[in-house]
Amino acid sequence: VSTSHLQLATFALGTVGWILCTVSMGIVEWRVWHVENTTIISSGIAWVGIWKVCFISYLHVSPGYREQFCHKFSGYDSFIPQEIYAAQGLLLIAMFMGLLGLAATIFALRNVYMGITHKTRIAPFFLVGGFFYIFAGLCVLIPVSWNFYSVTHNQSIAFPPSYYMPSSPVAQEAGAAIPVGIVAVILLLLSGMFSLSYRFPMTANTITK
Repeated sequence: VSTSHLQLATFALGTVGWILCTVSMGIVEWRVWHVENTTIISSGIAWVGIWKVCFISYLHVSPGYREQFCHKFSGYDSFIPQEIYAAQGLLLIAMFMGLLGLAATIFALRNVYMGITHKTRIAPFFLVGGFFYIFAGLCVLIPVSWNFYSVTHNQSIAFPPSYYMPSSPVAQEAGAAIPVGIVAVILLLLSGMFSLSYRFPMTANTITK
């Protein structure tokens, strides 16, 4: 038990990283667009996520009230850029890989705190968990970096007319999902490195076995 405190911290970091990875998937603010025409997009701001695009509009709403309109992306939409498609798939993989990493770490910690001294019941699961954490972190890093690159270069998206979105914004900035994703990457990679650093203690009992 005394040799696994770092791995216990690893589990905590991995859990928070996995939660943030999941949260970033649900946040619509990946790319914040500032648009010039406010006829429909009343606030002049639209949020482009990996699953949908949303904006605030005052049309067909009583004065003093506002309503958020969202258009969900379909898997058949050809206008969706590659970085958004990549984010959809890689974040789902990251969520699954992170969950496997947590499961492996939980099993290893369970054996540690139950006093099981067999090396094969502890060390391999910490190592496997570490590889899952690192893989999950890389799966988050790619879409976060790619979408941030698109934001900094003010890249456009050819939305269909039914979306009431311009193809190019006046300006755009990174939304809340990108910093959340960056923190998730850091925590998952740290969890992976800490898990891989585990060394099973060599005692007289384990040597004889």
